[in-house]
Amino acid sequence: MKALKYILLLLLVLVIGFSIYIAVQPNSFEVTRTKTINAPQAVIYNNIIDFKNWESWNSWVEENPETKIMLSEQTKGIGGSYSWEDEDGVGTMKTLATTPNSSITQEMQFAEFPKNDVTWDLKPNDDGTTEVTWTISGKDLPFGFKAFSAVMGGMEKQIGPHYERGLTMLDSVLQEDMSRYNIKINGITEYGGGFYLYKTTNANSQNISAKMGQNFGAIMQFMSQNGTKQSGMPLTVYNDMSSADVIMSNGIPVNERIDIPADSDIAIGFMPKMKALKTTLTGNYTNLTQAWEAANKYLADNNLEQTDQKPFEIYTTDPGNYPNPAEWLTEIYIPIKK
Repeated sequence: MKALKYILLLLLVLVIGFSIYIAVQPNSFEVTRTKTINAPQAVIYNNIIDFKNWESWNSWVEENPETKIMLSEQTKGIGGSYSWEDEDGVGTMKTLATTPNSSITQEMQFAEFPKNDVTWDLKPNDDGTTEVTWTISGKDLPFGFKAFSAVMGGMEKQIGPHYERGLTMLDSVLQEDMSRYNIKINGITEYGGGFYLYKTTNANSQNISAKMGQNFGAIMQFMSQNGTKQSGMPLTVYNDMSSADVIMSNGIPVNERIDIPADSDIAIGFMPKMKALKTTLTGNYTNLTQAWEAANKYLADNNLEQTDQKPFEIYTTDPGNYPNPAEWLTEIYIPIKK
């Protein structure tokens, strides 16, 4: 009987000691992780802001595939939400506020525990990557929550590794998404032609993008200075593609012929109406080589002969409005004999 009393007394001391330990624990917590993701700020934001995308990079779901995800009627933007259920209970997440492409504020509640604040901060880097910071915090924590957290090893141990894994998975998902592309042979079509301002240069695979940007910038500046309006999307005419260095004319369509100063490196050209093989690339410009190969193969397979008119590309989407390269559209036209 005396031994039992000692055991009970020891248990009481342990309970009191544990209660004191829990009581003196902080009434708030914060767990944060940061990762540099190789994707534009807007691409990352567009994924995070819609809860229907979260399952693909949710490390809790990866760890426990039996987790049940329930999407609400609205999953995107302010008011969007979703919930989940696993062996530990039911949780909910809701978006409260956003600064487009820059930050997201959300609210998370699990089981009967207090609501926690979740924030995302996206900072673009000069090299095109984005520094992503994911944070969860809570305050005025009740005794039960602190006890649960202490038993489980603390919030840092419970959440930190999941945030790290989630950000790594998010990076991987975005890389795969941005690398998507599709090549479509549209067939023979009529191209209407028209006037265009252009600047000609030579380029290779290492500097072609930079030189295109310089040429288009120079043309846009010329148009702005002269009050000339753009009548179509930018294009590139390939004057010579027979060697590693191509000779190209980067141009912007205009409604009519305009006078060009004699000392200007900008010129005016005219594209006649023509019959051409049209091929469409949906995806990053880095896949244009494959698109041209597909177009030339179609010409050979169908015994189609190219005319002396030079082939060209039209960039039908503005990357400034479509941050995800997988959504860029480029049309290739190869003039053919009737």
